[in-house]
Amino acid sequence: MLDRIRSIFHFSGRDRKSVFALLALILLCGGANRAYRLWADRQAADALDMLSAERRRLLSDYRSFVDSIRRQEASSPAFSYDAVSRRSRPSSRSSFVENLHPMPFNPNTADSLTFRRLGLPDWMARNILRYREKGGKFRRPEDFQKIYGLTQAQYEALAPHIIIEPEDTARRLSSVPVLYMASVAADSVESPSSALPKYPAGTVIELNCADTAQLKRIPGIGSGIARMIVNYRQRLGGFYDLKQLEEIHINYRLLTEWFSVDPQAIRRINLNRVSVDRLRRHPYFNFYQAKAIVEYRRQEGELHSLKIFSLLDEFSPADLERMAPYVCFE
Repeated sequence: MLDRIRSIFHFSGRDRKSVFALLALILLCGGANRAYRLWADRQAADALDMLSAERRRLLSDYRSFVDSIRRQEASSPAFSYDAVSRRSRPSSRSSFVENLHPMPFNPNTADSLTFRRLGLPDWMARNILRYREKGGKFRRPEDFQKIYGLTQAQYEALAPHIIIEPEDTARRLSSVPVLYMASVAADSVESPSSALPKYPAGTVIELNCADTAQLKRIPGIGSGIARMIVNYRQRLGGFYDLKQLEEIHINYRLLTEWFSVDPQAIRRINLNRVSVDRLRRHPYFNFYQAKAIVEYRRQEGELHSLKIFSLLDEFSPADLERMAPYVCFE
């Protein structure tokens, strides 16, 4: 029995060499793994030390910069930040009004230099000029009070000197339907010399086929709104619903009796051929949606429906609904 047990656990010289080689390999791998961990920990510690040193250096540089500014302000109070702030931004309403130099001016024609001579700051003069560039017009002295940043005290000081020419009050925007929902819609009114004859009541034109000349003949639509409609129609590929005009801030409810919409005129995008760059230029597709469509087509083959994309986070049900009229799978 003892001999049998010994025979079971007996190893030949070759077996013993193999066992020793295996043990040596195990010990070598364990030592290498331990050495690698020690090296990685050391590298991480060195990186943290370098980061801390860099942060300390940046903090020291920042403190030195702040100290130099304070020393400069202390030695030259005339050029300190507080002194400059007091000169450029009055500390109270009364001081702001005291800086004004009222004189006769027309807010519709005055340039930035005139506004500066009046005592208005540069940023306020830019606001006025920007308002006029967008088509805004001051038709009454009270309209000047709506300028952003102008206080009641400033307006009261300047109001007696505001001059509004008669031609500026000849027409008011309230005389035409307000189609454009933004704050400035003056370009929807055409001058008598350039305006086209308007269509009579009962006229209906097809929105996807009308050019700017036809659009301007709709009461209340001028050159600016006509260009907006045509430009957005080109980007979309056509309209399938008049409500889409709200996407460019146009009140479609005032136009329902003038337009019909033919969805058959829409230019569709072939999702089995389109590129990411072309698709993302459409108003209804963002970059991630375009990328998802092209990648799915590349991996799975030709597309036959948009339904598969309802499983992706990039597409909401509303997105898929408004995309559907603009795509095909030829």
